[in-house]
Amino acid sequence: MDTITTIESPDLADIGEADLLRLMAWLSPSFPVGAFSYSHGLEYAVEAGRVTDRDGLLAWSSEIVCQGSGRVDACLFRASYEATFKGDRDLMGWALERGDTMRATRELGVESEGQGRAFTDMVAGPWPAREYDWLRELAAELDRPAVYPVAVALAAAAYKIPERAALTAYLHAFGANLVSAGVRLIPLGQSDGLQTIAELEPVVERAVTAAMVDTRDDIGSGTLMADWASARHETQYTRLFRS
Repeated sequence: MDTITTIESPDLADIGEADLLRLMAWLSPSFPVGAFSYSHGLEYAVEAGRVTDRDGLLAWSSEIVCQGSGRVDACLFRASYEATFKGDRDLMGWALERGDTMRATRELGVESEGQGRAFTDMVAGPWPAREYDWLRELAAELDRPAVYPVAVALAAAAYKIPERAALTAYLHAFGANLVSAGVRLIPLGQSDGLQTIAELEPVVERAVTAAMVDTRDDIGSGTLMADWASARHETQYTRLFRS
């Protein structure tokens, strides 16, 4: 069984001010990765009447974070963090391969690949690190894209940001973007959106706790309705979002 080593203490109290500032910048809605243009299949779920109110949005987002793409991303994130910290080409190759193949639909692949590419391109200027070139060279050699969780994890490891703190910030941003899409699509008021984000806090905590003890063999998802919605979105007649 492949295990994933915890490189830094999982205690969030270990995070420094510089680490916190970087995470807030990298995972802010204003960071130019185009996150606002993706709904992760939620646009079709709303049109089909599967998500119609705040409670539905919370349930939908929670399942994706804990059992869907969020769970896959968490495993990829941890493997990429460890690979970067150790300079392990084989492990990073595993993350690149799984990141490229473990997407249920074409649109979900486009979403993660597009954000990963944008993140790597944009972060390298203000926060330079030699690890970005290492990732680009390996991705080109393997002909695999560096998907979003791989790219963010590499940056976090390069700057020695504690692993658990970085993963928590990543999954929170992932969930918050789902809520943002839901606020625009259902539509909901800003108060309902904020309440949903607040109620996602324990969901993210559970997802991170599970990810910290999972092995690489545990990678996978079980959100068939979300995958179905994403597939149907590809041929949806009227679309505001790219996924």
